[in-house]
Amino acid sequence: MSSMPPEPTAAGLTATGNNRFYRAMVMQCVAYAKGKRLGEVTIEDISDVIQQEDTFVWLGLREPDASLLMKIQEEFGLHELAIEDTRSAHQRPKLEEYGDSLFLVLQTAEFVQNTVQFGETHAFIGPRFLVTVRHGSSLNYQKVRERCENLPESLAKGPGFALYALVDFIVDHYVLVVDGLRERFDRLEEDVFKHRFNRQTLEQLYELKRELLLLRGAAEPLLDISQQLMRFHAKIIPKDIRFYYRDIHDHVKRVDQAIDSMREMLTAAMQVHLTLVTVGQNEIVKRLAGWGAILAIPTMVFSLYGMNFKYMPELDWRFSYPAILGGVTLACVWLYRRLKKVGWL
Repeated sequence: MSSMPPEPTAAGLTATGNNRFYRAMVMQCVAYAKGKRLGEVTIEDISDVIQQEDTFVWLGLREPDASLLMKIQEEFGLHELAIEDTRSAHQRPKLEEYGDSLFLVLQTAEFVQNTVQFGETHAFIGPRFLVTVRHGSSLNYQKVRERCENLPESLAKGPGFALYALVDFIVDHYVLVVDGLRERFDRLEEDVFKHRFNRQTLEQLYELKRELLLLRGAAEPLLDISQQLMRFHAKIIPKDIRFYYRDIHDHVKRVDQAIDSMREMLTAAMQVHLTLVTVGQNEIVKRLAGWGAILAIPTMVFSLYGMNFKYMPELDWRFSYPAILGGVTLACVWLYRRLKKVGWL
């Protein structure tokens, strides 16, 4: 059985063999015994370290290549189907069991510069190891590791607690994303009632709805995943830490309910926005119809006199011209006042 390396590099790897090619992909590889940090280990030492009693290894990877994944599969004894899934991102959130280990796919979300950035994290967990694989703009889990190391009594329960801390960290960011999206919605809701029609506002409402759907797709599967972790897999998730996953389930349920309520409000806001557009168009049509009615009076009168009939009695009357103009003006003024009174002008 190999001993712990005395002076590991910053990436937790030695500078020999193929390890130098893994440094950019390995965030940290640390061994823990009874809740205490023993130190960083090399990739080659993992299979020996996890054989030690009351010891587990927590390995963090980012965008690993095929050769590194093959090495990880060999050291941890992972199933080839799980390794095949983690080679590429864009997997749906799920929990799969492979013998004594579990494979989880979790989608992460982060609110950055008023937009939601989605990422993906794959996790392999066994009785004596936890391996996380980050894809895309996934979250940085250094704070999760620090939190667990500050709770040695809880970390002594094994990788089950470390997995809880990881999932809880992801769910906490769901809450932050929901809060950020709610602030965006409040601003858009004000724009809906302040302006008549704004194409940009409508586009932002559709974009917000799309992000809510993506966030729901990331969060909702965690309800089923957390229930499975609460009820099964006793070798990995001991009974004395299952209530932690119940807490995760409650948080995800609140997030899911908040998303549903915001979607309903968003749909109502979009309908109100389109209704206001229709009302505005109706007001314009009413005004055009009102002015059309007013202009119809002189148009009709003047077109009548444009027919040039010889026998028109008023043509020989001295005051016919001012009388016709005055009559047309009075009729237009009367119609204008009537339309103004009923709100058409």
